[in-house]
Amino acid sequence: MNFPDNLRYTKDHEWIQLLEDGVTALVGITDFAQSELGDIVFVETKPVGTKVGEHQVFGTVEAVKTVADLYAPVAGEIVAVNEALDAAEVVNSSPYADGWIVKMKVDSPEAVAALLSGADYRALIGE
Repeated sequence: MNFPDNLRYTKDHEWIQLLEDGVTALVGITDFAQSELGDIVFVETKPVGTKVGEHQVFGTVEAVKTVADLYAPVAGEIVAVNEALDAAEVVNSSPYADGWIVKMKVDSPEAVAALLSGADYRALIGE
C-alpha cells in the first residue's frame, strides 16, 4: 500500500496535505481505508462554508457493503468539495490525488504537523 511521506494521517484513516499557502489543505481517506471499504459508490460531505472541529464528522463514504463517517483531521472550514466525486470510484483508484474529498482552510497549521507521519501510520495499521 501507498502512504506518501508528504501527507499527515489520522487514526481514523484520513489524510491531510497542507498546500503551498500554508493554511489551505486537501483531505481524503487513505489507501488502507479505501481498500478496507471496498468499492466506493457515493461520497457525501457537508457543504462549502461549514466549519468543522477536529475529529468532527464532515461527511460519509458509502461502499457496496457499508457506510463510514469521515472525520476532520483538524479544525477548519470547508472551502471546496471535489467535483470529481460524482464518480465516487475515483477514491478507490486515486485516494491521494484525484480522489481528495474536501479542501479546508485550517484553523491551525501547527495541528497538521502534530498528526501521524507516514511511518507512524504504517505502524498503526501494522504494515
